[in-house]
This record gives sequence, structure tokens and C-alpha cells, in this order.
Amino acid sequence: MVALASISLPLLAEPEVVVSLSSVGRRIHQQNPDLAAARLRIQEAHGRANQSGRLSNPQIEAAFEGNRGFHETKFELGFSQKFPLTDRLRLEREIAQIEIKSSEAEVLENERRLMGQACSGVVNILAERSRRQLLREQVVLAGELAELASQLVAKGEGSPVDASQARLEAASLAMEIRQSDLAEISLIGELKPLLGIAPRQGLVVTGTLPEPELPHRSVAITSRPDLNVARLDVLATAAAVDLEKARRYDDVEGGIFLAADRTKDEPLGYDREGIIGFQLKIPWPLWNRNEGAIQEANAKHERKEIEVVALHRTIGLEAEAALAEMIESHQIIREIQTTLLPLAEEQVTLSESGQRSGLGEIQDVFRAREKRLQLAVSRLEAIRTFHLARVRYENATGKSTI
Repeated sequence: MVALASISLPLLAEPEVVVSLSSVGRRIHQQNPDLAAARLRIQEAHGRANQSGRLSNPQIEAAFEGNRGFHETKFELGFSQKFPLTDRLRLEREIAQIEIKSSEAEVLENERRLMGQACSGVVNILAERSRRQLLREQVVLAGELAELASQLVAKGEGSPVDASQARLEAASLAMEIRQSDLAEISLIGELKPLLGIAPRQGLVVTGTLPEPELPHRSVAITSRPDLNVARLDVLATAAAVDLEKARRYDDVEGGIFLAADRTKDEPLGYDREGIIGFQLKIPWPLWNRNEGAIQEANAKHERKEIEVVALHRTIGLEAEAALAEMIESHQIIREIQTTLLPLAEEQVTLSESGQRSGLGEIQDVFRAREKRLQLAVSRLEAIRTFHLARVRYENATGKSTI
């Protein structure tokens, strides 16, 4: 049974999902379960639109009365229908159409946010891999240095403390690699739900972080879905003000009725009579003119207008902050790459040569290599910061990642 289980379990596992920084947006668009559920809101809005702006159902009335023994009877049959005095039905249909557009924009806004989260996750995963590669190179060099220190101790030319310190450095770097592995596992666990991956499926993130390149300054923040939602809310609340004003007057009710009457007239006998009539009920807005609802609708409309202005300003500040962060990160990367790292490499070479020739201490080698590692890690962190800022910038300016 154990053998059969070990054979069948791999067969039950689903194929791995492969994504990259350029394809993660398409995966979000196609497979994210929250987006699939959010798209049903559009169908809900269509349903509300189909139901809005309709007349109330007509009423059919019937009445029958008679005296004792039903010698004299009366039967009435009526038909009545309510009609609005105002353009209330048209306004209801107009608001329903705006709600359809608003629901579509809300889905796009959810997609924008999810893509920003997923792209940031991919950037962090690729950065952790680059950091591990850097640590592996340092482990190799630390191992070589530890071997050299052990050889010097065997010859009586070195200190056992220096050899132990070199081995400790190599072990510490190996532990940092394991911690980086743990960080990537955590990041992949956070990314999987966004991509709609099944529990048994694996996730493979491919590619590397591209070289930082400053984008062209974008001014296309008007295309953000949440800004479109806010503008549609302004239109909807403006129509809602007119709708509440239209509701000051209730519907007019008109109808027609037919009646058949049989009465007994002594000594002539029974007399039968048919009646047709019309009725009209006109509402009189004496006690309720809907002032409170109109006041509320006006205040809501003004609030939505202010929110549009505030959101537009917030988007601009968000994009500006992300762009400034990219510029500063780009300058740090260039300075480390062109100035500091060459100096650190030169210092490591000089300290290692001096230590081999007996003119330097092994501690100098440790310090030089540690400084080079710090600079390399600083450059990598600056690259990570640049790409995370770029994700925020493109997300803020409404640039699609599909």
C-alpha cells in the first residue's frame, strides 16, 4: 500500500505554474478568483438596469354585492394604472447605466491593485535569488580563506583564532543563504493565492531583475480605474439629485371601471343597468415634499466632487514619490557600480596579496571582503527598491501590465 501511494501521489500532483515579471499580469487577469467573483458584479448591475425605470404593475379590481337573497345585486370590474408626473423613470434608467460603467471600472481597479501586489512579490523573489547568488560566491571565497588560514596555522605562521574566524564567516554566510531560502518560500506562499493556484500546484518564478532604467515621466493618471469610478459617482449623484426632486410628486393613478346593477322596482319588476366610468387620482404634495432626501442627495454630490479632486491629487503625489524614489535609487546604483565597488575590489586584492606575502593581517582581508559584500548587498537592495518603486509608479499612473 505504501508503494502504491508513493506511485499515485506524484500522479495526482498538478503541473507547476510558471510566471515571470512580464507574464504575472496576464495570470492575474485570467486566473485570480477574486477578479472572477468581482466580474459578476457587472452582471448584477445589468440585472438592476433591466429592472429599473419600469412602470408599476396595473391593478384589476372586482367587487360584488347583493342584498338578502341576492334579489338585488351589483358587480364592478375595474382596471387602474399609475403613471409618473415627472421623468423619474428616465432618471432611474440613467443611474442604472452609470452603475454598469462604475461596476466595470471597479473590476479594473481590483485588477490594478492585485497586479501591483503580484508584481511586487515577483520583484522580491527575484531579488532574493540574486542575493543568494551573491552569498554563494562569498561562501566560496570564505571557504578558500578559511583553508588558507588553516594552512598557515599548520605551518606555525598563523593564529588559530584567525582560522576559526574564517570558518565562522563561511558558516554565517551559509546560514544567510538558508534564511534567504526561507524568505523566498514565504514570498511564494503570498503570491500563490493572487495567481489562483491550487494547493497541490507548484509555482516557478523565472527570469531576473532587468537593469534599472528610468521610465518617461507619465501624465496619464486620468486613466486610473478608481478615478473613473469616482467620476462616475459624481455623475450618478448628480442624477440622484434630480431623481429625488422628481420624487416630490407621487404617481398619478388613472383607471376605468365597468359595473352591472340589478334592482327590483315594484310593481314593474327587475331593472338592469350597465355603467362605465373613469377615475383619476392626482397626488397633492402637502405634507411631504421630499426635502430631506433632496438635501442628502445634494450633500452627497458635493462630497463626491471633492473626493475626485482629492483622489486626483493623491494619485499625482503617489506617482511623484515613486518617481523620486526611482531617481534616487538609480543614482545610488550607478555610484556603487562605478565608484565604490571598484575601490572595494581593489582593496580586497591588496589585502589578500599582503596577507599571502606576510605584509598584512588576515583581519584586514576579513574587513575588506566584508565591505565588498556590504556594497554588493547595498547595490542589490537599491535595485530591489528601484523596481518596487517602478511597480508603484506604473500602478499609480494606470499603466496596464497585461
